[in-house]
Amino acid sequence: MSDILSKISCPSEISALSPQEMNLLASELRENIIQNVSINGGHLASNLGVVELTIAMLSVFSPPDDQIVFDVGHQCYSYKILTGRFNQFCTLRQKDGMAGFPKREESEYDCFGTGHSSTSISAALGLLRAKKILKQEGRVIAVIGDGALSGGMVYEALNDTGHLGENLIVVINDNQMSIDQNVGAISKHLDRLRFSSGYLTVKNRTEIILKHIPLIGSLIARVLIFIKDSIRLIIHRRRTVFFEGLGFRYYGPIDGHNLPLLIKKFQSLKRITEPVIIHVCTQKGKGYEFAEQKAAQYHSVAPFDIETGFDASTGNSFTETFGRTMLSLAQKSNNLIAVCAGMMSSIGLEPFKNSFPERFVDVGIAEEHAVTMAAGMAVNGLVPVVALYSTFLQRSYDQILHDVCLQNLHVIFAIDRAGIVGPDGPTHQGLYDISMLMAMPNMNILAPRDYRELEFMLEYAVLNMTGPVAIRYPRASECLLMGNEYLSELKMQYIIRGNDVAILSVGAMADESTKAAKLLEEMGISCELVDVRVIRPLDENELISICKNKKLVITCEDAVKHCGFSAQVALLLDSKGLSVPVISVGTQDHPVPAAKRAELFISEEMNADSIVRIVIKELKGAT
Repeated sequence: MSDILSKISCPSEISALSPQEMNLLASELRENIIQNVSINGGHLASNLGVVELTIAMLSVFSPPDDQIVFDVGHQCYSYKILTGRFNQFCTLRQKDGMAGFPKREESEYDCFGTGHSSTSISAALGLLRAKKILKQEGRVIAVIGDGALSGGMVYEALNDTGHLGENLIVVINDNQMSIDQNVGAISKHLDRLRFSSGYLTVKNRTEIILKHIPLIGSLIARVLIFIKDSIRLIIHRRRTVFFEGLGFRYYGPIDGHNLPLLIKKFQSLKRITEPVIIHVCTQKGKGYEFAEQKAAQYHSVAPFDIETGFDASTGNSFTETFGRTMLSLAQKSNNLIAVCAGMMSSIGLEPFKNSFPERFVDVGIAEEHAVTMAAGMAVNGLVPVVALYSTFLQRSYDQILHDVCLQNLHVIFAIDRAGIVGPDGPTHQGLYDISMLMAMPNMNILAPRDYRELEFMLEYAVLNMTGPVAIRYPRASECLLMGNEYLSELKMQYIIRGNDVAILSVGAMADESTKAAKLLEEMGISCELVDVRVIRPLDENELISICKNKKLVITCEDAVKHCGFSAQVALLLDSKGLSVPVISVGTQDHPVPAAKRAELFISEEMNADSIVRIVIKELKGAT
């Protein structure tokens, strides 16, 4: 059996391969990706879909002089392997291993770090303009999925590029999906373009048949070709006018798994000196039957058995609890509306959509639009729940502040994957939502420690609260150490009473905080452990009562340590003249890398043993 992949040390070697060898290379790449993702987890279906596309680009273009920017980066595995990282791919998404997304620090071939959607064309245009100003050689290519075309930033970049006629190449990787099925007018436009391509295929087959009819077959075929070409020109111009109206030459759609055709097209595009869009149709999950059949389920996977496939059933979770509670609340409140941004199933809202389709809105990958649209809904009397991952909530900062908080509108934000997420690395850690939201007027921020608290907080927010509400919950299991007390109001809960040290635990930090408090008790240090529950507004009187006679206050939050809940506590105590020291436990002031959640809790000094060491060190220093 051939082994081409391991012999590719740099992308310049790909162009020397024969067509047969390139096809073998594609097969080996798929096998290698499936093997390693089955062990480490990762983005599978999207990466399997762009194998031929990546080979074709690297056989024509010459990175790093030619720069390729992958939108989001869900499809960069083949590119990483073929740019000198074959031997490192087994460390994918592991501690100190290869990143799951493009990362500039990792390789000169990763020209721009990505992780969020709809940024590639803007970044590529910036790279291109810098090349021109600095008189550097090389082309710039942006590879963007059809799902990312729902993001408004794309059209700002297309407008800018086309206006000045920049010679940027934009590759639309059209697999008809983002994570879930695509939504929106742009998706429908691409559907029409794909349909026209299929229509032409049928016509081509008809011509072949006609040409085999004796005497009159060729004449009929020539007449049909003339008619077909005339119709094609009219239809094609109407359907590509959108892109061409922005100043781009449009090519496609073409088969994204036909290597000779892709190479031929890219060789032609390389010589064009104006903005170009090439529309490439690929199959998400290609080459692995399970992923082909259930592409959404195989978008991002945990480790799995290759023979039996990935088991998506995870049992109970904060995400599943959120979705179940939304179903229940929809029956109690006719005004409840669920809003998401292209991630219906992974955010837990698929059952809601199936049961209440008229009260479910998926705007596609357009978080800014989702938030301002929800604000409009709230003005007219609805209660929108906007469900986003914490890392994607960042994209709508201005809309949350300007359109929701300043107007004090009752929009509820369900913030999934808050805190340390793990193997996806710095671009996906949900560490900044507390800091981002703490400064916003009228905002209420809640943090449940377990599933029952999430149920209660969501129901309370929908039925009893007014103004903006954010509920943050982790990609982690619930705390099981505190019992199942059900509270009927939003107040701090005292878990352990004590006199020496106050430990203020926020949401998902309950497990480590409880373990630390018990270890300290065994050492003779009396701890008062409090589940904060409400991060904002602070219960100032209760906090002062808890902290005023303590030797030390420890705040524990699954977020950045320097400008979140702890900073507000320290500011409050200082304003009241209390000199008790406040020590923050949270992530350090740096991008938090990829690793397992438990590993990062240790390295960021957020686990129980670290909390104990911090307390002992501070108490010794005080004496």
